[in-house]
Amino acid sequence: MSWSNLVNVVAKLRSPEGCPWDREQTHTSLKRYLLEEAYELLEAIDQGRPEAVKDELGDVLLQVLLHAQIAAEEGQFTIEDVITNLSEKLVRRHPHVFAEVSAETPEEVMVNWDAIKRKEKAGAERESILDGVPKDLPALMRAEKIQKKAAKVGFDWDHTHEVVEKVKEEFRELEEAAAHGGQAELEEELGDLLFAIVNLSRFIKVDPEFALQKATGKFMERFRLLEGYAQEEDLDLAALDLDGLNELWDRAKDYLRKKPQA
Repeated sequence: MSWSNLVNVVAKLRSPEGCPWDREQTHTSLKRYLLEEAYELLEAIDQGRPEAVKDELGDVLLQVLLHAQIAAEEGQFTIEDVITNLSEKLVRRHPHVFAEVSAETPEEVMVNWDAIKRKEKAGAERESILDGVPKDLPALMRAEKIQKKAAKVGFDWDHTHEVVEKVKEEFRELEEAAAHGGQAELEEELGDLLFAIVNLSRFIKVDPEFALQKATGKFMERFRLLEGYAQEEDLDLAALDLDGLNELWDRAKDYLRKKPQA
């Protein structure tokens, strides 16, 4: 099927003779589906499944086409406008490829990229250097982007050990809040600790969002083993005390530690 045929299929779905569900969608109602499809694509990539990646890329593309079709129906822009805008932006932001600017390293590319973006946004109504980071981003990702923006004007730590000390300081303050503070103070101090940990992740070059996803996945794998052990021994998890649960947990950890890595 050609690109034009695909665009026509989406237009048909939105037409009066099309699908009732597709016809009633708006930019706002589709927001959640774009996020869901993007995360399903990330999962397929992480699992190393090319066929699933292909399928999920199609689902993400469908969301783009639906948004463009809605905009076309409202007389705002078309999918061709989206493609033209993207093509021009790619050429404009890669002068080291399409013009005579030099950039030999990824770091030099990012310096040029940021300078071009600042020039493009010069006329935008922004009151702060921190503006432009979407509020709907996952919290860890948003914190990291905010910190990077502040760092570009020198508002940053100089050394990793300074960030580590800040994390320790925030943890001590959380402990104090847990000892005598109320719920609002606990929430504030936990937020400060998480923000400091994101700062640390920048310095050690670890993506906090992916690191937490990996840790959550590891927990799930161990817990499922724990459930399996309980089932084999006809144990009721809800009836086990903490010592019994920890014994099963340690067995799961030991098994995974000794398991050959793929």
